[in-house]
Amino acid sequence: MTRVTSLLLALLLWSAIPAVAEPSIDWAAPGPHAVASEVLVTHTIYRPSPLTQRHPVIIWGNGTGASPSVYAALLRHWASHGFIVAAANTPNSGSGNEMLAGISYLTAENARPSSPYFDHVDVNRVGAGGHSQGGGGAIAAGADPRVSTTVPIQPGPLGSIKALHGPMFIVSGQLDLVVLPLLLVVPRYNAATHIPAVYGELAEATHTTPTGNGGGYRGATTAWFRLWLTDDTRARSEFLGPDDTCGICLSPAWSDVRRNALIPRT
Repeated sequence: MTRVTSLLLALLLWSAIPAVAEPSIDWAAPGPHAVASEVLVTHTIYRPSPLTQRHPVIIWGNGTGASPSVYAALLRHWASHGFIVAAANTPNSGSGNEMLAGISYLTAENARPSSPYFDHVDVNRVGAGGHSQGGGGAIAAGADPRVSTTVPIQPGPLGSIKALHGPMFIVSGQLDLVVLPLLLVVPRYNAATHIPAVYGELAEATHTTPTGNGGGYRGATTAWFRLWLTDDTRARSEFLGPDDTCGICLSPAWSDVRRNALIPRT
């Protein structure tokens, strides 16, 4: 059974489980974990502090000319929700290779008894996110079998959608004049016919909106990673279910939301 087939079977079984009311969560609010960071030669790491369990990983790619510090508040936010975030220290991450090096580093540290990461990294739960050129890098990195899900934010042209094997939440900005939504982002969503995919256009967002604390992208991207990397049922209603109950579908913060046929409606 292929990985894609296994994923689709899991979604089918999941959609058959009766929905259970979950408490409302403000995913844009800080998570329950304190956050520590460390700057390495190739990566900046943001992580829950202390590490007391196995945490899933998010690898991050910056926009052209940017560094992790430009997105530090967003990356710290994800860490506060339980993720170890490895952000590539490069202004050119479109190949995805610089991002994937973060998985290799954390995998080695997870196996090293003297490391603070020893046995605290869930190397089987990895997401890739990035902005602009780094969004293209997230797509490129998503072809790697170690990456479970991708969140390309206003992505550049690199990376093949058809090479992805896990769910994708691809987002654009309504007022983005650099990566035009209808010309450069929607066609990439349309190409994702073989994986569960959601497209979101953030109302009034420009190309710089994702910098800093992630702006209006912060809550939805956090919920997506919690859904696919931790099986957090509280995030399910943000993306799955009927159109009249899907949180992102109903939110006025999003000017356009599309969900493909592989996203469960029940």
